[in-house]
Amino acid sequence: MNKVKSLEELRKMRERLHADLNIRENSNHPERLPQIRVAMGTCGIASGAKETMARFISELGDRRIDAIVTQSGCMGYCNAEPTVEITLPGQEPVVFGDVTPERASELITKYVLHGELVDGIIPHRHNTQF
Repeated sequence: MNKVKSLEELRKMRERLHADLNIRENSNHPERLPQIRVAMGTCGIASGAKETMARFISELGDRRIDAIVTQSGCMGYCNAEPTVEITLPGQEPVVFGDVTPERASELITKYVLHGELVDGIIPHRHNTQF
């Protein structure tokens, strides 16, 4: 991190951190906002989930899109990490696999904003009786 050289730089940094925190904890009415959960199990972190989550947070903030970004534990899809579950208001959650920071941008544009499904959806596991 670079040194802060002026009061104005400090203010801008503070505003950016507040905006990022708001995206992470925007919980007054979570059911009304898109909810994005990034799996942060060991395999997810090793596959780049931290960078993917950072991209969601920064891009949502830059584009002034109200959403909630949180992390979860392992979703059980280790072969498709980083995995991200997105729940749009009033809809069932959809899990996407192999979500790189670049794909995070695509998911925001196509799925979060327009509801358009994109490649990489992981089918829901159905309960079975043995």
